[in-house]
Parts: sequence; C-alpha cells; structure tokens
Amino acid sequence: MIRNVIVHLFNDQPVVADMFEMPSAGDSGLVCTNLRTLDGRRPVFIERSSSTFFFPYQHIRFVEIVDDRSTDPDTVTAPAESTSPTSAPVDEDLEIDEDFLRRIREA
Repeated sequence: MIRNVIVHLFNDQPVVADMFEMPSAGDSGLVCTNLRTLDGRRPVFIERSSSTFFFPYQHIRFVEIVDDRSTDPDTVTAPAESTSPTSAPVDEDLEIDEDFLRRIREA
C-alpha cells in the first residue's frame, strides 16, 4: 500500500489517496482508496472515503508520490545533496571586486 499520494485532477482541487500499487504502463487509470482532501476531509463528490476509486488518466494532470522513507525508522537513507546555488562550494582563490560591490549597493 502506497500512502498519502496526492492526485492532481483537471479542473479540481488535489486529493490525497492511498494506492494499492505503483501504476504500470499498461494501466488506463489510477486505482486508489481512502480518498480525502488535503486538509483530511471527505470530498463533496464521494459518498464514502473508504471505497475503491478508479480515476481515468484523462482526468488526472499528474500524481505526486511523496517519499515517506525519512519518517520510517526502519529505513536509513543518506541525506540528499543540495543542488541550490547557495550551497555551492566556495572557491578559496576567488577575489571579491569591492568596487563592483560598492556600485551595486549604491544603485
């Protein structure tokens, strides 16, 4: 069971669901259960959240599968390397042009 999958539907708010298995290339839609809104409520268009639902792929923009391995105490994962520009290694030989910085600050 894959829990807390966010299904982004066309022309509607995203919903959270639990999938029985990962979708395969031969599927024509998404089968899920335990359907709820992002704040945990029952969507207005369903009768029971615990039912099994089938969403044809033509009604789905995309499916967001959240990686919950970090909350599982049995799974040990290495921290992901950050790719943001602020965490790039600093070149020790880089010279700072103080005149350039002064002109930027005055602008």
